[in-house]
Amino acid sequence: MNIRKEICSLLLCILGTVLSLLGLNAFNQTILMKLPMGIRMISMIVIHWGIMVVPVLLIFEGKEKFTAYGIHKDKLGTQIIVGVLVGVCLSFLLTAIPILLGLGDMVGEKTELHLWKVAFNFMYCIAGISLGEEFVFRGFVYEKIKRITKKTSCAVILSSLLFGLAHILSGNPIQVIMTAGLGVLFCVCRLKIRNCTLVSLVFAHGIYDALISLWVSVLV
Repeated sequence: MNIRKEICSLLLCILGTVLSLLGLNAFNQTILMKLPMGIRMISMIVIHWGIMVVPVLLIFEGKEKFTAYGIHKDKLGTQIIVGVLVGVCLSFLLTAIPILLGLGDMVGEKTELHLWKVAFNFMYCIAGISLGEEFVFRGFVYEKIKRITKKTSCAVILSSLLFGLAHILSGNPIQVIMTAGLGVLFCVCRLKIRNCTLVSLVFAHGIYDALISLWVSVLV
């Protein structure tokens, strides 16, 4: 294994992620709301795939397989079911319970519930936000750090810290810390729960995010 090459790949991924997130932020602020509704909805999902471009190119350049980063088709249905269950459980523990304890204002803002909006929010969170972020942070970044340090604990901690820092543009320092903590939980789930794969985490992460607004609207 060429450690120098692994470090270069990791740094290129981080750089590509930063540039993609800056582009995403600029797009959302200047262009997104000017688009027709249908195109806007599609754009909201597709634009999040930008952070995957650099790591995907690096995987092809290195002639690697995506299975090396946790993506495989074995027991796909089971992987998805595990992810759904993990997402619901984490959502109940980290969102529903705090709201019931009177911390609703810290969790999120209340919104009107419309079936099509709820359905789209789940699609957006899973196919857009979660797909991109899980592939990059719990997939590519995690694996590269693990190869470089040869320690799973370092991969868990450092990939989660980078995951938290990636949200600095859209959150405050407390949210960054909480997001990093969530990243650690996702890593632990993948390591400790049987059949919990990167695919599982895409669904777990997306469902967790999507349920935030739902819990707030129902319980607050």
